[in-house]
Amino acid sequence: MNNTKVIICDLDHADIEEEKTVFESAGFEFKRLRCKTQKEVIRECKGAAVLLNQYVLMDRKIFEALPEVKCIVRYGVGVDNINLRDAAEFGVQICNVPDYGTREVADQALALMMALTRKVVLSSNLIRGGIWDYQKGIPIHRFSEATIGICGVGRIGSEFAKRARSLGSKIIAYDIEYTDKRHELSDFIEFVKFDELLELSDIISIHCPLDESTYHMFSANEFNKMKNKAYIINTARGGIIDEAALLKALENNEIAGAALDVVENEPMRKNDPLLAFDNFIVTPHTSWYSEQSSRELKRKAAEEAVRFLNGEKVHYPVNFGGNL
Repeated sequence: MNNTKVIICDLDHADIEEEKTVFESAGFEFKRLRCKTQKEVIRECKGAAVLLNQYVLMDRKIFEALPEVKCIVRYGVGVDNINLRDAAEFGVQICNVPDYGTREVADQALALMMALTRKVVLSSNLIRGGIWDYQKGIPIHRFSEATIGICGVGRIGSEFAKRARSLGSKIIAYDIEYTDKRHELSDFIEFVKFDELLELSDIISIHCPLDESTYHMFSANEFNKMKNKAYIINTARGGIIDEAALLKALENNEIAGAALDVVENEPMRKNDPLLAFDNFIVTPHTSWYSEQSSRELKRKAAEEAVRFLNGEKVHYPVNFGGNL
């Protein structure tokens, strides 16, 4: 039986220096594993009270097999790989790190938007093929005359809104949380209904979580409502966009282009039909990353585990705020 109270079960980062510093300072032994499956987690993590988790699905199968586990800290903002209903049933505290890479994701969304709409990648690829011709990128539109729509204005959506505002664009947004109440940026964000966001936006940037209500939130019906000159950006979660519908929208010129940092099944297949389109850009789920945000994520995840083990109130409860 393993007596280690905290186990990093499936982290793919190169080192764990941040976590090591935190756990050693707090006097807790820990173990770092590279589990790929639930079966491996169940076999290797017996006796642990806290799991630091990145990818492996955490649900009833894990909670039944590992009853000692009372807290899971997810490396990141999203918890779509954790079944919250099962966690609640088994009394498992779920925590995330919602505030570590806010600026980075907003920056990436802006970078993708600029690269896509200014035809940066297209032009660079054409030049590599011997074609120096700005007209191949026509049309390009002025940002100060564009309407940028934001789907979700939490931490990241709000940061993106501030950046987009600097371009002189009109900013509109849809967020179910702010239908009937004021947001801190309401002085320059106009809140609209979802259908209005689709119909009015020249660019839509997605910044909402993935859950049952947002799965395939952007599908055939939504693309049909968007302007045919509109672009869509997703740095949130794969699965919010129905990629089969996106493919048809690009094939039929229903929208002007798309840029994704996340896809429903990662990594994306090298023969994915979306990759054939010049007006499609993809990056490998890198929005969260900078040297600084990576260290912050690792430190905060370890600190949250220490708080729980010490019987302190956790800072980032996703379900109930519990203690050991």
